[in-house]
Amino acid sequence: MKHLGYGASPIPLDLLREAVEVFGCGFAQMYGMTETTGTIVALAPSDHDLNGNPRMRSAGRPLPGVEVRIIDEAGNPLGPNEVGEIATRSPWNMAGYWNLPEATAKTIDGEGWLRTGDAGFIDQDGYVYIHDRVKDMIISGGENIYPAEVESAIYGHPDVADVAVIGVPDEKWGEAVKAMVVPKPGASPDPQDIIAFARTRIAAFKAPKSVDFIAALPRNASGKILRRELREPFWAGKTRRVN
Repeated sequence: MKHLGYGASPIPLDLLREAVEVFGCGFAQMYGMTETTGTIVALAPSDHDLNGNPRMRSAGRPLPGVEVRIIDEAGNPLGPNEVGEIATRSPWNMAGYWNLPEATAKTIDGEGWLRTGDAGFIDQDGYVYIHDRVKDMIISGGENIYPAEVESAIYGHPDVADVAVIGVPDEKWGEAVKAMVVPKPGASPDPQDIIAFARTRIAAFKAPKSVDFIAALPRNASGKILRRELREPFWAGKTRRVN
């Protein structure tokens, strides 16, 4: 095997290092969606480094013929390293959703830019970094927190096999960060130890305020975590899923 492609969701850096060591081949990350007819951004094997580098956390650069930019809620372009929604334009973008003109208008603007629904930023060299789905963003104490960043920080804990991060109602902060952790077989991790571990890797306000343990994370057919199912018990009885 010479190369192995991966995608669908961000991969924790610790897991990526382990996978490269196990398979012993080049890795290429691919990012795209059904509305873009597949891959639009790719991270080449040459950008994967076992010693670690910032680009290993990116999805790579746009493919030839593909434009990518970051926009705010109003659709205005943002500068390098500013987090917003990823938008793309290329000849391979869909024409629209079948018989859904309103949904199409919300997704594609008059200039052909398609909103992906993913939050991220582009660095000075044109590499695209994905934070998370815009709708999964947690707002705690007025700060925007993206679950994938917190999950990546927790994943390296020696007793953690899998993890998903969600926002739960909090009277003081509006929402609080909660980690749903699948322990490794035979392990009995301490919640406070996991929280302390996360704080060594990310800002304290992003670290989880609580940790629950679960046998397995709910996923769809493509392997994406179903955070809505994890959130539902904590938001039951509320009229909206923000606080």
